[in-house]
Amino acid sequence: MLKNYSICFISYIFLFSYSILNFIMMFYFIINDLVYFLEWEIVTLNSVNVVMTILLDWMSLLFMMFVCMISSVVIYYSKSYMSSEMNLNRFIILVLLFVFSMILLIISPNLISILLGWDGLGLVSYCLVIYYQNLKSFNAGMLTVMTNRIGDVFILMSISWMLNYGSWNYIFYLEFMKNDFSMKIIGSMVILAAMTKSAQIPFSSWLPAAMAAPTPVSALVHSSTLVTAGVYLLIRFNLLLVDMLFLKFLLLLSILTMFMAGVSANYEFDLKKIIALSTLSQLGLMMSILSMGFPNLAFFHLLTHAMFKAMLFMCAGVIIHMMNDIQDIRYMGGVTIFIPITSLCLNVSNMALCGIPFLAGFYSKDLILEMVSFSNLNWLVFFFYYVSTGLTVYYTFRLIMYTMIMDYNLFSIYNLYDEDYTMIKSMLVLLFMSIISGSFLSWVIFSFPYMIYLPFNMKMMVIYVTFLGGLLGYLISNMNIYSVNKFFMTYNLSSFLCLMWFMPNLSTYGVTYNFLNLGQNLMKSIDLGWSEMYSGQGMSNILKNYSIFYNIFQMNNLKIYLFSFVLWMLLMLIMIL
Repeated sequence: MLKNYSICFISYIFLFSYSILNFIMMFYFIINDLVYFLEWEIVTLNSVNVVMTILLDWMSLLFMMFVCMISSVVIYYSKSYMSSEMNLNRFIILVLLFVFSMILLIISPNLISILLGWDGLGLVSYCLVIYYQNLKSFNAGMLTVMTNRIGDVFILMSISWMLNYGSWNYIFYLEFMKNDFSMKIIGSMVILAAMTKSAQIPFSSWLPAAMAAPTPVSALVHSSTLVTAGVYLLIRFNLLLVDMLFLKFLLLLSILTMFMAGVSANYEFDLKKIIALSTLSQLGLMMSILSMGFPNLAFFHLLTHAMFKAMLFMCAGVIIHMMNDIQDIRYMGGVTIFIPITSLCLNVSNMALCGIPFLAGFYSKDLILEMVSFSNLNWLVFFFYYVSTGLTVYYTFRLIMYTMIMDYNLFSIYNLYDEDYTMIKSMLVLLFMSIISGSFLSWVIFSFPYMIYLPFNMKMMVIYVTFLGGLLGYLISNMNIYSVNKFFMTYNLSSFLCLMWFMPNLSTYGVTYNFLNLGQNLMKSIDLGWSEMYSGQGMSNILKNYSIFYNIFQMNNLKIYLFSFVLWMLLMLIMIL
């Protein structure tokens, strides 16, 4: 156990120190306006060079700083959360592999090394989702890894298309080759790959399923690693994608994802799934603002979202531990009495998610919504943006009502313990960052402050939908949501909304049922039917019949033997003559 704790501590110290180093380098790069493109020649054989390329600029260094800081805090948190785990060092090594895959993806200007990081994320996420080794985990792991494999295939296809250019360093071709037909095809494949990794419609069903992983993994996956990889890749490819028609299609899919996740979260009762659907909603927001041609805004929201979302999952982990591993929010209530500091962290992260002024989420979310109001878009996009923002506040208030304000609902006799200090320390780091990171990043990323002039009601629209969403969340939490559905006679509608527009069923049974059925019929008719009759089983039947026939000769009397001998002699005589 001491070895396990030493691995935790060394990993935590190393990643935290590395994040501070990235922070210092990032400031140096921004002040001096530097971009370093490093090439490391691994193997040279005649005219063949195998070169590893690394791109260091303010964006990659800032993202690495956030990834390393969150992962160091998550590993420190895991020391307590996973303390009953026999193989804690195996878990920590898997988390470290996950983080290193993400770092490789961040610093790669080359599609080959991006594929290594991309595939590394997919493989290690599978190992982490199936970590608890039960049927639900295995199913969720298969759904996760198979959906991500689609993205891997698109990256591989874009690698093969880039053979037209003689190099896989896409960073060289983004600007002056963007009107080339091959580059447009590569751009389309990259968009499709990013949609699978960032779980946009129709690839959304794996994200809530991946909640089968341990909570520290969920905190890491949903904040800064796996799901943000697709957004980051599109931010890097943004110069190529700006004028593409496919990007407008992505805008439609991403706002639908945002809306669908917001509605589904209001029908969900699993604590971790509500937070996962919240991540899906925020990913839709990032992808949609990216589709509109604002990559810096998408990056800004990606980083602010990472901080409060990691803390939200950590608080959820503490509550689940306290509630005897029950995740249903209907059994919770009044947890503020037992875990006040965790409740404080949960409330701050929830408010940051809602975009309450002067917390981290406000700076990015408010700016995004004002840019949407300022842009020349149709009313449908405008409607989905503001309704989805209202739904975010709606499910957040519903979550607060069920977990904190309503009565405790689990046991009549209970003795709930207070917080663990290791978990509290790790959450307080993220609490501090959730408060200051929004203003800090707005100074770092944007060289001048954005001032967006809008009419008063348009400017206050964000506040209106926030208050309306909060009020609805409060009212609906006080009455059973199913009684509301009964009143409106919308059972079928509620099941449709609750099950993410039937997307999990479509992406599992809808895709696999007919193939499995066909496979079963083929197995019955060919594998166990005709092929058996004409190969193994048929031959064994013939040989068996022959052996029975010869056995009659061998087991019978001398007369049959002599008769057969005479018969053979006659046959031989006829043949000779």
